[in-house]
Amino acid sequence: MVVITLQRPKCIGCNYCVELAPEQFRMSKKDGKCVLLKATDKKGFHTLKSPDHSILESAEAAAKACPVKIISVKEI
Repeated sequence: MVVITLQRPKCIGCNYCVELAPEQFRMSKKDGKCVLLKATDKKGFHTLKSPDHSILESAEAAAKACPVKIISVKEI
């Protein structure tokens, strides 16, 4: 299981996550912040739990590239 967490309120809209992991992230046209696709929101923490391990590498690249370090990726 791959768990990706995004602290969306802290997003600065740099777009790195979308460039590196377009299967998981999109930019919102409303506020210019990133959106973690198919995620559940709990108090600003958007979480995606996926059994698809093929997304791990791109998600980790997006987390490393994020200048404000608001993306975390875990494999459980």
